[in-house]
Amino acid sequence: MNYTLQPISETSLLVTFESPSHPNLSIYIGQIAAYIQAELGEFVMNITPAYTTILIDYLPYRIAPQDFEQRLRYGLAHSGDLSPVQVKNIALPVYYHSEVGPDLALYQQQGFSLTEVITLHTQHVYTVSAIGFAPGFAFMTDVHPKLQRPRRETPRLFVPQGSVAIAEQQTAVYPNHSPGGWNIIGNCPIALFNPTQDPMLPWTIGSKVSFYSIDRKEFLALGGVIQPQVFQRDDNE
Repeated sequence: MNYTLQPISETSLLVTFESPSHPNLSIYIGQIAAYIQAELGEFVMNITPAYTTILIDYLPYRIAPQDFEQRLRYGLAHSGDLSPVQVKNIALPVYYHSEVGPDLALYQQQGFSLTEVITLHTQHVYTVSAIGFAPGFAFMTDVHPKLQRPRRETPRLFVPQGSVAIAEQQTAVYPNHSPGGWNIIGNCPIALFNPTQDPMLPWTIGSKVSFYSIDRKEFLALGGVIQPQVFQRDDNE
């Protein structure tokens, strides 16, 4: 796969892949990121994979910049020989209800029933294409065209942990309480970010994620919390 490699700073290199629409690009980026960690990890501070790029912050006092670049280019050139990254398949429970999904009302205003929204959101297996914004926040594509909605003009100041949301063609789960401008349609009661564990996250770039619907009783039994007053306060401001 064609790419460009450019220095971003004295200690950072950016790999940009030139086939953004390639169907397996996320898996390929995950594979390269895994190679960098395995083979060059002792020279690296951070590896930040995204939709079409990988940012690498390295330690020039441990390896000469030209040697690091040469070894990186070798991995990129021989990516077909690398061990395939094992793609994780993750199924997450979601309580789809107005108690935890205030923006379901927007879909109902368009004529969608709750059952239709649930069906459209749960029938697809999503791919983690980037991780960022907040620790553990995974951007997943592609949402069914009927469910795609723009981000809110005014982000909410507080989005509860576990909120399942949609923005444009992407869906995600807020792993922690945070501000956010996505359209919230439900809540996942499973903890998705724990900095005291290894790994801290259930997913990596290229992971496959599906959602399945649970009822209120199951949601509460799994540790889910219902706090509609949070949305009422935020949406009325």
